[in-house]
Amino acid sequence: MHAADEPVAQQRPSTARQDAYVSLVDVPDDAWHELEARAVEPNGYYLAEWELAVNATAHGLTDVSALTAWRHGSLIGLLPVVSLRRAYRLPLPVLVNADAYGTLSTPLLDRHAAREAAAALFTQARQNGVRAIVFRNVALEGPAMAAMHDALAEQGLAPRVITSHVRAGLDATRDADEVLRDGLGAKKLKELRRQRNRLAEHGAVTFEVARTPDEVTAALDAFLALEASGWKGKRGTALQQQAGDEAFIRRATRALAARGQCEIVTLKVGDAAVASGVMVRHLDRAYYFKIGIDERFGKYSPGVQLTLDVTRHLCTDPAIASADSTAAPGHPMIDPIWRERLAIGDVVLPLYRNDPVAALTYGALSLRHHMREGAKRIVQRLRSR
Repeated sequence: MHAADEPVAQQRPSTARQDAYVSLVDVPDDAWHELEARAVEPNGYYLAEWELAVNATAHGLTDVSALTAWRHGSLIGLLPVVSLRRAYRLPLPVLVNADAYGTLSTPLLDRHAAREAAAALFTQARQNGVRAIVFRNVALEGPAMAAMHDALAEQGLAPRVITSHVRAGLDATRDADEVLRDGLGAKKLKELRRQRNRLAEHGAVTFEVARTPDEVTAALDAFLALEASGWKGKRGTALQQQAGDEAFIRRATRALAARGQCEIVTLKVGDAAVASGVMVRHLDRAYYFKIGIDERFGKYSPGVQLTLDVTRHLCTDPAIASADSTAAPGHPMIDPIWRERLAIGDVVLPLYRNDPVAALTYGALSLRHHMREGAKRIVQRLRSR
């Protein structure tokens, strides 16, 4: 493709340089929302209400920029970004997707112009001296990656995968009981029913879904308290333990609920919450963000009991076709229940042929990954002694 044929990276009227990437807060909300509705592939963590809430207060994740692609006044591509220096302390002219407090970085690309949008994002990055773009936790097999692959191929380029894994997902078009039987088997389901009956000895067991902004705000209090009461609280990683993180989740969940894109699911025994989870919705996909449980009821598997109800809830919702656990690979709770597998990885996208900066970035991040994995194995061996 000749330079004159490349898609225009920025066309919306603005007093700023049209080829410059912008602060995330300068992306017009209406254009962002319109792109969400037309996205070729969903990403609940790059919805405007979620990512802007992260950008405003979440600990260490604020002040993000954005690559944007425009066509005829419409936003057709969006990727929140930070510098490689900020993300990894490497002083190279490389951008990295911004961490949206959720393990997915798939960019929003217009389904009617996905390849064009990807090419325009890359053009804008080049115009600002960027040599490569790093995606952390990007969907490897979806239409967004396919569009980016095609856009790079036109320049004789190809993505390089640093690391990849699969994580649990749910095919919500199936019958829930069939999903659960296939995943857990009759014997395990019988044991879970026994545990639920034992749980009911402490009070009536109910499953509640908060949808409206006021319902979500009230249910979030219980979720935050449960999360902080368990192992996350002991490790200091609960949302409630960082003022900025709590402010982010409160703002994001209420704002998304107002648009029908957030639910908080709660398992109660009597009037007390024993398990609770936050779910984000984008297009026909749900995202199981986090759960919190009352560990005093641990012998009754409250997290699993909640997830059984969530599975039934999603499989009977005609608006939802699939769900992403957004969990770590091999997660002991969700993997046996949700048996679909989503391919996720960290990828370097070079923007120039035979570019040493892209090669150096790939090498440095690959080495970092192998060193971290090696350290984890050493710690696991020491703990097992």
